[in-house]
Amino acid sequence: MNLVLWLVAGLLTAVFGTTGILKLTQSKDHLVRSGITWVEDFSTPAVRAIGALELLAALALVLPTAFGTATWLTPVAALGLVVLMAGATTVHVRRHEFSLAVGTGLLLLLVAFLAWGRLGPYPL
Repeated sequence: MNLVLWLVAGLLTAVFGTTGILKLTQSKDHLVRSGITWVEDFSTPAVRAIGALELLAALALVLPTAFGTATWLTPVAALGLVVLMAGATTVHVRRHEFSLAVGTGLLLLLVAFLAWGRLGPYPL
């Protein structure tokens, strides 16, 4: 099970690292043209803050454990992403973007699984 949790953490790190960098480096207009239309409902600083949170959480999912220090950060980052993805899913449902809500809902389940595993039966 530890291997499965590592694989999930690696996948989530890639997803949230990529999306975080995009939100930090691309303009809102570019994000909208790329299909990330929810950013129209948020200010540029809010989009940047979401991107920063995603990137920091992505790094915290694997780096503390990889270096064997502050391993408590991994489950805390996963819990933070649970909250972020619950909000994202809610935004997509309210905007009637149901296919995107399914995607963020899946990410929510994956980060919840990781948080459960690392806080519960498979701590680091």
